[in-house]
Amino acid sequence: MSTKAIAAVLLGAILIASCSPATAPAATPEVPAEVEAPAPAVVETPAPAEAPQTEETTYTFYWISHGTEGVPFWTFAINGAYAAAEALGVNLKASFHASDVASQKEAFMAAIAANADGIAVSSPAVGVLDEEVALAREKGIPVVFFNTDDPASGRDAFVGGDLFKVGQMWANYLVDNSLVSSGDFVWLPVEVPGMTYQTEETRGIASVFDPLGIKYEVFEAKYDPVETVQLMTDYLTANGDRVDAVMLLGDVVSVYLKNAFDNVGWEPGHVPVIGWGNSVEAASAVAGGYITAATWQYPDAQGFMPVVLLFMAKKGMAIGFDMNTVGNYDKSTVDLYTSLAERMK
Repeated sequence: MSTKAIAAVLLGAILIASCSPATAPAATPEVPAEVEAPAPAVVETPAPAEAPQTEETTYTFYWISHGTEGVPFWTFAINGAYAAAEALGVNLKASFHASDVASQKEAFMAAIAANADGIAVSSPAVGVLDEEVALAREKGIPVVFFNTDDPASGRDAFVGGDLFKVGQMWANYLVDNSLVSSGDFVWLPVEVPGMTYQTEETRGIASVFDPLGIKYEVFEAKYDPVETVQLMTDYLTANGDRVDAVMLLGDVVSVYLKNAFDNVGWEPGHVPVIGWGNSVEAASAVAGGYITAATWQYPDAQGFMPVVLLFMAKKGMAIGFDMNTVGNYDKSTVDLYTSLAERMK
C-alpha cells in the first residue's frame, strides 16, 4: 500500500472516530388539506453530508529541524513531512537551522506566538529547548521530537532512533566481529561536535570502548562538501597510520568518506568502517566495500510520522509513545537500501 493510501485510511479512521453523526432533518409537519404546502425548493435544510465540512478545521503544524537543507537525509525527511501534510490536508511550515541553536529556538518561539496547532522539532542539544517545550505545553500545543531526542524536555512523543543505543551497536559490531581490540584507535568524524546526535552516539560508543581500552577521537569535519572532503583527507594524510577503524557519526561524512579514502590512496576495506548510511552515496560506498556496515534511519518516516502524531493529538488521541526508526544493512542487503535512497531523491 502506498504512503498516501495508508495516510488516507488513517485519516478516514480518525475522522470517523472524531466526528459525531450528522443529525437527520426534522420531519415536515402535516399540512391541512386546505392549506397549500410550501414548495420543497424553499426548505433550506443543508444536506447531511455537508455538515462535517462546515465544522472541519485546517491545522497548521511547524516542522523545525536542526539539520541543513539539501543534505540527502534531510531532503528525504522533509519530503516525508510534506507528503503527510498533503495526505492529511494540513498546512506545514518547515525550517532548517544548520545547527544554529539560537536560530532554532527563535523559530520554536515564533511557532508558539503564531498559535501553532502542533510543533515537530529535532533536538539540537540536550536541555536547550526545555523552556520552549514547557511554554508550548502550557498553551496546549502538542510537541513531537524527531531524529534527535530529549526525553527530559517534556515532549509528547518521539520518532527516530535511540542514539545512545546506536553508538553502542556500532561499537559492539566492531568488537564482536574482532575488527578492533584493546589498544586500537577508532576515528570518529562528524559534522558538528557537541550536537545531540554526536554526544549521544559517542556516549554509547564510550560505554563499550572505555572498559576495553579502545581509544577514539571525535573529529570536526563540517558541512560544506568541499571543506569536508579536504578536512577528512588532511586528517587521514597526517594520522592514517594510527587509524584502525572509522565510525561515521553523521550523514555528510558518510557521503564523502569514499572521496577522502580515494584521495589518500586507501582501497576499499583498508580499515573497517561503520556508521550512518541514509544516502545513495553511502549505500554505494557499502556496495563498493568502503563502508563495512551502515545504519538506515528511515528519514522519510522521521518526516511523515511526526505530522501524523500531531494530527492524532489534535483529534484527541493519545500520543505518549516513541517510534523507533533504525535498521542496519551491509553488502548482502545493500540493494534494498540503494533502491530506497534512489526513490526518495
